[in-house]
Amino acid sequence: MKIQLLTSAYNDLLKARAFYENQADHLGEYFFNSLFSDIDSLILYGGIHPQFFGYHRLLSSRFPFAIYYKIDNDDNIVVWRVLDCRQCSEKIKKQLTM
Repeated sequence: MKIQLLTSAYNDLLKARAFYENQADHLGEYFFNSLFSDIDSLILYGGIHPQFFGYHRLLSSRFPFAIYYKIDNDDNIVVWRVLDCRQCSEKIKKQLTM
């Protein structure tokens, strides 16, 4: 099983990293490392998370973010988006359909 991170998910991570870096020195780097650790855990736990809007959703262990992913026909994990959970659900749904 492999993990594929789409450009949309990577851009979400970069945007959030910049936000947290503006809050405190090195917090952006801590955010980035924490989220990638959560994403790496999908190698073991991919597919066990509940589905929302047609995607599996893994909640980050340290930040209010959700990792939305699907499993393709070759059993690879495709991470589509990494979104802030503090948004309204309609905005999240819209971002997932873009």
